[in-house]
Amino acid sequence: MNQDTQSSISDDQELAKVLAGINPDEPQEFDIQMNSPAPTQKTIGQLDTAEESKEATMSKNESKNTFQPTPLAGGAALGDIKQQAILELHPIMSKLDATAENKFDAYLLILRSTDDKSLIQPAHEAAIAIEDEGRRAQALLDIIKEIDFFESREDK
Repeated sequence: MNQDTQSSISDDQELAKVLAGINPDEPQEFDIQMNSPAPTQKTIGQLDTAEESKEATMSKNESKNTFQPTPLAGGAALGDIKQQAILELHPIMSKLDATAENKFDAYLLILRSTDDKSLIQPAHEAAIAIEDEGRRAQALLDIIKEIDFFESREDK
């Protein structure tokens, strides 16, 4: 897998998180049930017939189940859907109700997906609105890297 493909996959995952309101830098809360009983340890000879039946059924199902990708409606490819979503999102990005940090992340991901220089300014505005100085510094560095990327492509 080449660098661009890996970057695209990562960007897609990050965009999905941002649009879902999940910040990858913040710890997520998980609902853990602490009252569930601890599993009991049994030897092979002590397995009851219900457990043996369950294991046999699971084993049969595992051998039958092979991965079958779900076809997309109308046969559209994921890349086509991604491009369509980007085209639909681009004009309404300014209406995104998110923190400055999440808004910056969304602008950066779309900027990287489209190479649209017009997104540098709103991404920069979102970057300077980030309250955390460390995160703001990183966002500003990302803006500089993107500008350098565009300038290096123009030099070729």
